[in-house]
Amino acid sequence: MTEQPTRRAPRLRRDLVTRTHQPTKWLRIGIPVLLVLIWFAGGSIGGPYFGKVEEVSSNDQSTFLPQSADATQVSERLPDFVGDESIPAVVVIESDEELTDTDLADIQTVADEIAEVPGVVDGVSPPIPSEDGEAVQIFVPIESDGDINEIVEEIRALLGEDLPGGITGYVTGPAGFTADLAEGFLGIDGLLLGVALGAVFIILVIVYRSPLLPVLVLLTSVFALCTALLTVWWLAYADIVVLNGQVQGILFILVIGAATDYALLYVARFREAIGEGASRWDAALGAWRGSFEPILASGGTVIAGLLCLLLSDLASNRALGPIASIGIAFSMLSALTFLPALLALFGRVAFWPFIPKHPVAQIPDDLTQPVTGLWPRQARFVARHPRAIWITSTLVLLVAAVGVLQFKADGVATSEFVLGPSDARDGQAVLGEHFPAGSGSPVYVLAPEDDLAEAATVMLDSDGIESVAVTAADAPAGQAGVTVEDGEAVIAAQGPPGTPAPEPTVSDGDVLLVGTLTDAADSVEAEDTVRDLRASLDEDFGDGEVYVGGVTATDIDTIDTSIRDRNIIIPVVLVVILAILMLLLRAILAPVLLIASVIISFGSALGVSALVFNNVFDFPGADPSVPLYGFVFLVALGVDYNIFLMSRVREESMVHGTRPGILRGLVATGGVITSAGLVLAATFAALGVIPILFLAQIAFIVAFGVLLDTFVVRSLLIPAVSYDIGRAIWWPSKLWRRGVEVTAGPDEDSPRRAARHAAEASSN
Repeated sequence: MTEQPTRRAPRLRRDLVTRTHQPTKWLRIGIPVLLVLIWFAGGSIGGPYFGKVEEVSSNDQSTFLPQSADATQVSERLPDFVGDESIPAVVVIESDEELTDTDLADIQTVADEIAEVPGVVDGVSPPIPSEDGEAVQIFVPIESDGDINEIVEEIRALLGEDLPGGITGYVTGPAGFTADLAEGFLGIDGLLLGVALGAVFIILVIVYRSPLLPVLVLLTSVFALCTALLTVWWLAYADIVVLNGQVQGILFILVIGAATDYALLYVARFREAIGEGASRWDAALGAWRGSFEPILASGGTVIAGLLCLLLSDLASNRALGPIASIGIAFSMLSALTFLPALLALFGRVAFWPFIPKHPVAQIPDDLTQPVTGLWPRQARFVARHPRAIWITSTLVLLVAAVGVLQFKADGVATSEFVLGPSDARDGQAVLGEHFPAGSGSPVYVLAPEDDLAEAATVMLDSDGIESVAVTAADAPAGQAGVTVEDGEAVIAAQGPPGTPAPEPTVSDGDVLLVGTLTDAADSVEAEDTVRDLRASLDEDFGDGEVYVGGVTATDIDTIDTSIRDRNIIIPVVLVVILAILMLLLRAILAPVLLIASVIISFGSALGVSALVFNNVFDFPGADPSVPLYGFVFLVALGVDYNIFLMSRVREESMVHGTRPGILRGLVATGGVITSAGLVLAATFAALGVIPILFLAQIAFIVAFGVLLDTFVVRSLLIPAVSYDIGRAIWWPSKLWRRGVEVTAGPDEDSPRRAARHAAEASSN
């Protein structure tokens, strides 16, 4: 590349073509081969763990709550009263007409068969008829540490095969919904990875028009994922982190997307060096030098943002921080070791059949004049109308962000977690038609033994509670009904007249009251009942004396904790990433503008998502953690592109001046950022194939947000506002103070001259 005598050659070009001390031929081959073998060994060991994730994974929502939550306190004490750590399933059987004695006998036979299913513990209730005589319900305790999905599916199979004609059975309750949720996550290992990798491969083939290079890039992502999963599996096995299907799916997509992005940045530098005639070794080494700092800075920023999730009170959120950070770390490591080794071995052949034989086209010295090529034209467009572009872009984004006011993120019912058919959801609807809708998912109240009558009185006074019982080991069903007469608790006798009332089970001076809700446990009405119950109990007993747990209480505590996490973590993430950008760019103004653009972009993505969710997909709402996850991913990953762009802009500005440097940086990084954005959007969109509401919403928010970031923020808004501000963008760094002595091209220190130059260009 020929430079004007008055200019210094860009450091990038010099690094790419400068030959360093050449190692021997054996080392030039041996080092890449050794690196490839190490990664193949790690991948071959980690690969089989895809089929073992369920061994260390849990989808029990109560295990994600903070230790201080009421629902957690009750959940940990339940085995003291019920004798095991079972999870209840409710079998509801419905007929089109009143059930006959023969039908009831057949149902009893099915109940006996259910009791013999492996994984079903002792205590299966007899069939309990409804008042209308058209349905029965059976309470089935299931081992919580067993394969709940497999046990529930076997029960469902029995119902389908052995019930008489005209009678339909469903499995609902906590175990039924857990099984449906597990069924929804089954496609993570196969379908999700297949769709994500397939989408990435197609995009890379289109971008590079080569069948081999996309394979090398995908190998970089796959081996990063294998080694990351191997590490995460053993951490989960040692109970250091909590792993569930939600975190697993995000880990898969995040590693594939991030590793591919970093790989594309490295490939762009390698292709540039190969085109300039460098040997395989020199090109690999030069590309590594040119991409090491931006990849390290980008990955480090993402990791810093993810680790802010450690501030969460929810164990699932807290676990995602280190788990996803491990994935990003292996993505960086793979892109900086495995891919360079592969390209050092393949060299130009990796780009077959379009092998780079000529230097990459030079960036025109004056991008304010007519130019050819997509990105030079884009740079010229920015140079001619910077203020109009950034003002218009900002207004469009702000208008889109108005939709945030329609975003419903105050929680959704458990029955809505699974998209598409759900046997548990259908069963819950049938249950509500014939029985109290809260049957099988009771509210638990843990109270001191001496306050049994007072606690029972508060529960019985609630309109949302149908009946109250107390756990009693010597009662036939493990529970006995409770009423209150003259301020004294009366426990119903179980058996013939004259049989003494059972004694309540007492543990550490406490008893466990069980209330049957009149409304479905995941309904808004049930949540209101539990919140009112907690308020009444706290008023009578004081905070921390009586605990309320159960499915509904767990949902409430999860939602409240998620909202608390969202309000704390989002500002912390912004501060952390702003500090990192200031250190990286050695300026204050530029990082502030970049963070502001990210916030506006996120608001726009969330606003458009709200309109789509409410009016197109008709989603029932969103979990409070959806905006939090969307923010962390969009801000952290969006900053990746900021770093790719602005690190190159700063590099060019040190030689050519700020305004020319902005245009040159846009041209140099436009292609790689666009390709990386398309790949990342495609990988996150792949989450939509998993029929889980949370993942589908994250898929749309992040995919749309990344595209918005790529094609509007990074291509128009940031270059335009930076160009309009000029050298002051680097305030208060040395680059801001020394702008005039390094400027080549239009003298940006003379606003009148720059304006006259732009006007002349516009008139041509």
